[in-house]
Amino acid sequence: MGRTVWLLGSLLAVGIAYILYEPSFDPESLRGARVVITGCSSGIGEQMAYEYAQLGAKVIITARREKRLQEVVAKMSDLGAQQALYVAGDMGKAEDCERTIQTAKDKFGGLDILVINHLASTIDNKFFQFLWDGDMDYAEKHIQANYVSYIRLASLALPMLHKNSGSIVVVGSGAGRFGVPLNTIYSGTKFGLRGFFSTLRQELHIQESNVSVTYIVLGSIGTELGKKAIKDRGLDTTQQMAPVAEAAQTIIRGGATRQREVYYPWGQIWTVSKLWDFFPQLADYFLEQSVIGVSTKLDRSPLLD
Repeated sequence: MGRTVWLLGSLLAVGIAYILYEPSFDPESLRGARVVITGCSSGIGEQMAYEYAQLGAKVIITARREKRLQEVVAKMSDLGAQQALYVAGDMGKAEDCERTIQTAKDKFGGLDILVINHLASTIDNKFFQFLWDGDMDYAEKHIQANYVSYIRLASLALPMLHKNSGSIVVVGSGAGRFGVPLNTIYSGTKFGLRGFFSTLRQELHIQESNVSVTYIVLGSIGTELGKKAIKDRGLDTTQQMAPVAEAAQTIIRGGATRQREVYYPWGQIWTVSKLWDFFPQLADYFLEQSVIGVSTKLDRSPLLD
């Protein structure tokens, strides 16, 4: 009993300190900053492109849909971006990752901030796997696009970021902090990203590099893709989702102030993360109950037949 009270008290104290502490953010620090953002044809990536533009940054955006990128770049220019460029490509392909980072070198002469945000959302017209069914072809494609490409982009960008004391911002998920039913492969890649970039942060510090690494832990955000994922599972589509613009602003502030991890929305995602850290079985129970009896995607997995 005493240990439980101590843990709860410590958790409460840390939570209060986290709420009260907010690093100072100077918007002017991003004026003229050279930024690459992946996954910008819609959702959070698109909104981040607009936010950086309003702050007067120089920005290269990427995604697969060239027409959409052209539209986003045009709006970025109207909003005040010092430069707005795009690279149409699939980050799941090594050559497109290389072309994106090379464009920053050629057009900007370097790089200050790399924001890795893309998702392999169109693989076999599936975003989530639902119950894991052993589809290794899907798994390998998803891991290549949503895990390996993040490592490749960061590795390609590191020489430039090191010269400029730059920043890597990795857009992750609560599904990378705790297990979430119906997200097996997606969750696996997000756990992997947090592990890789947390260790990379340590190794950069050992090498006395001033490159910062910020991992973003996102909850339920009201993007079209997020809404579709909920609808496709047959889950409650009336649940409250956090606003996209606020999520984008939170990510940008977190990277600019060089925070280690950023949780958004804080009340939802930080609380569940800490509950899972200290009381994993209890957290698992609530997470499992959130889909049992609600989702239409809970047919028995063929792996159990």
